Amino acid sequence: MAASRERSIDGHGGMTIADGFFATEIRVGTIVEALAFPEARKPSIKVAIDFGPEIGRKWSSAQITTYYQPETLVGRQIIAAMNLGSKRIAGFTSEVLVLGVMESPTVVILLAPDRSAPNGARIA
Repeated sequence: MAASRERSIDGHGGMTIADGFFATEIRVGTIVEALAFPEARKPSIKVAIDFGPEIGRKWSSAQITTYYQPETLVGRQIIAAMNLGSKRIAGFTSEVLVLGVMESPTVVILLAPDRSAPNGARIA
């Protein structure tokens, strides 16, 4: 019965919104390195994130400079979307999308587990 309430993304009975959401691989990782990114057009920080032994380390450019500085990010756990593809930003390859709450169009609050979680753990 629940399937009858799902809408298709394309409006023609193709992939549903739920299918699209669940196809996104979202995981927990720990920031192990953070660097200022003055070359980026919008204020950003480059972060290296450890997603555990199976996935390893991935880099991201995150527009999180309002509340965070590089030196305060190392050791912090975050939530990231893994399978959206890489994006080139000012000569840098961002491999994952760090997720956050949009407090305003230019202010992001990082999403994080409220307890320590294993790096690489999938979000359900």
